[in-house]
Amino acid sequence: MAQQQPAQDRWTQETYLTSAAFVPELATTVLQWLDPQPDDIVLDLGCGDGVLTAKLKETCASATGIDASANLITAAKKAYGSKAGLSWHVQDCRYLDRWVGFQEGAYTKVFSNAALHWILRDPSTRTSVLQDVYAMLKPGGTFAFEMGGKGNVAEVHAALIAAVVHQGVSLEEARELSPWFFPLEALMKQMVKNVGFAVQRIQLEYRPTKLTADKEGGIEGWARLMGAQFFEGLGSLEKREAAVKEVFEVLKTVISHEEDDSMYLGYVRLRVLATKPT
Repeated sequence: MAQQQPAQDRWTQETYLTSAAFVPELATTVLQWLDPQPDDIVLDLGCGDGVLTAKLKETCASATGIDASANLITAAKKAYGSKAGLSWHVQDCRYLDRWVGFQEGAYTKVFSNAALHWILRDPSTRTSVLQDVYAMLKPGGTFAFEMGGKGNVAEVHAALIAAVVHQGVSLEEARELSPWFFPLEALMKQMVKNVGFAVQRIQLEYRPTKLTADKEGGIEGWARLMGAQFFEGLGSLEKREAAVKEVFEVLKTVISHEEDDSMYLGYVRLRVLATKPT
């Protein structure tokens, strides 16, 4: 779930729960696609604070969670670390082959929810990430994941780019500050097939998603956490706060529901179920 850029750990369990607690709650479909069984050995890429990893362990033999955020792995260990069959590791998922736990054919299933659009942002490591996942799976193993697809959170993505441009960043630089990779089905299918997987199912779903109502959450909290990389390019706190305020002001009437003042973002979810040939 967390951004795979370990140089600066922006993530804490508190801010994640405040601004994005809905993320693991909406993973029902991809979990059904994974279909964990009692004898499965599962790896969770970008596990965040471990909520879904622990849920997986309830129906499989063992589950391992890895994430670039030391803060979130610490939270996972604190919440679930004493449970048998669960293990947690800090690891930048762009470089799985550098992980001390990397082992070919070690897992029957690999799972990822709301993380690969961060992990695959770097074009130079996209193929190697998928190759490493393929290598870690046993023959006949399953790779099931959900990530942002083309058009995901388009309204806030555009507002973030515009807000930092208005603070003096060039349009080209603002685009490069985006921390996300949101592909179409055809591109993702080809990428997965190119490393050897057989794609069994793929789905692109438009799913408007209600933001948290916490006073530190909502669109401002979401933008501060998920869009942090945009604001870090601005330097001064004054400019960062001005950009956050602009995002809120621009979007508040666009994404608000008048009947109850709730706010929704236009999430587009890309799900893939792929298998490693036997």
